[in-house]
Amino acid sequence: MLTPPLDAQKIRELFTKPYGIAAPTAEQWKAIYAHNVEFIDPTQTTSGVESYIRAQQSLMQRCDDVFLETGCVAIENNVAFIEWRMGLKIKGIEFIYPGATRLVFGSDGLIIKHRDYFDFVGPTFEPVPIIGNFVRWIYKRFVS
Repeated sequence: MLTPPLDAQKIRELFTKPYGIAAPTAEQWKAIYAHNVEFIDPTQTTSGVESYIRAQQSLMQRCDDVFLETGCVAIENNVAFIEWRMGLKIKGIEFIYPGATRLVFGSDGLIIKHRDYFDFVGPTFEPVPIIGNFVRWIYKRFVS
């Protein structure tokens, strides 16, 4: 089980989950996340470790399987940035989301803020017929 303080190696362990391997348990999350952790990603904002755990469990329940692999890890003082790729298998379709996470650690080494940065729309809707063409058109028109 991971315990604070989290160095680069422990963060890599936290952000690595191959397909077919169980996600961390509630006890494992509670060992590294503060009771009042603030979690933000493109789809939700929650406060508290129980809400964070529910968000993770909800993701796992919606998917046939999930993988997470770590790229670069950078730590300075009480802040860590992690580059990652997440794969979700849902009803026979695999969705790949490249992203990054910013973790802020409290004085006790527990994670007090967790913010994920990734493009939710593109990887979610580009593989879908008709909608994917529309998403690509929108990106070309407004983002490119």
